[in-house]
Amino acid sequence: MQDENELESTSGNWSWWPSWRPTSMSLLKSAEAKILACIQNEVWSRFLTLPNQDRIWTLTVTNRTARKVSDKAPKTPLVMVHGFGGGVGLWVRNLDALSRSRAVYAFDLLGFGRSSRPTFPSDPSAAEEQFVSSIEQWRQTMGLEHMILLGHSLGGYLATSYSIQYPERVSHLILVDPWGFPERPKPQSEGSSGQGLEVKRPGPPRWVKAVASVVSFFNPLAIIRAAGPWGPGLVNRFRPDFKSKFEDLFDDNTMTEYLYHCNAQTPSGEAGFRAMCESLGWAKKPMLQRVHLLPSSMPVTLVYGARSWVDSSSGTKMVQLRGQSPTRVVLIDDASHHVYADQPEEFNRVVENICNNVD
Repeated sequence: MQDENELESTSGNWSWWPSWRPTSMSLLKSAEAKILACIQNEVWSRFLTLPNQDRIWTLTVTNRTARKVSDKAPKTPLVMVHGFGGGVGLWVRNLDALSRSRAVYAFDLLGFGRSSRPTFPSDPSAAEEQFVSSIEQWRQTMGLEHMILLGHSLGGYLATSYSIQYPERVSHLILVDPWGFPERPKPQSEGSSGQGLEVKRPGPPRWVKAVASVVSFFNPLAIIRAAGPWGPGLVNRFRPDFKSKFEDLFDDNTMTEYLYHCNAQTPSGEAGFRAMCESLGWAKKPMLQRVHLLPSSMPVTLVYGARSWVDSSSGTKMVQLRGQSPTRVVLIDDASHHVYADQPEEFNRVVENICNNVD
């Protein structure tokens, strides 16, 4: 029996498949264009072709007015890396504010959004390296010498891995509710003590539990594609929060349609993520085991939503592991995992303050 990768890689031979799955790169492009139309600053969007011929969909956002009045050398740019299943459109509430005084770059990770969707290896180290190598190739192609690197969720994991390999390129590492840092906890024996000392955090939402339950057997979002014409409704059902997070910008299903089209395409980065996961979504190579490899001089800020299902104790542990190195944890009240969308004003203020301390 073929697994999902094989089925979807051969789906081009099935004439009925496109109508069964109501999506296309053209529909994704249209959904994204509607979102990006909300940005007030100057946006330059294009595909960047890497040396290996993969293409990375890239946004450059700049403040035209600030650029005209400033005689100083350009400030270190901010580069934003989205999380699992996301894309550049999710930063719509942040790009204007964060580009007030410096250029901001956002790109769709290899295998996600509108970027190329190559095959990823099943080995976790090789899959991680393919992601990280694509980020470095992107940087080289862009001609960026240094950057403030911000990553959310899976993007935070990859941004940390990148910073370990290419520390000379990163002026400040900002990790927003990063995935994959703690080790999978060992089962506690009955009667074990100490539970009263733990801070109770919200459990994972339904969509996380659904993804975790299938990740051992299929690509995580296989259910969206298998649902065919019911896929968009399924995204609305599992992610109603995305509509509410952006309801001041859109009074329809724009954001959930964008998410659907991002993830109803042939799985690629999603398969890379699956290779890096243990069951229930734990990282096979927890990042806390490697943070000591970051240069001691590199500043790191970890930003968590106070109501997120991602435990901020990993940030506290990272502070301890790095000792005297500049490491800080920031909790944003009334924010869950998607901190940047739940509390955009406070998130933007925190990130802007970090950026203002970098030349």
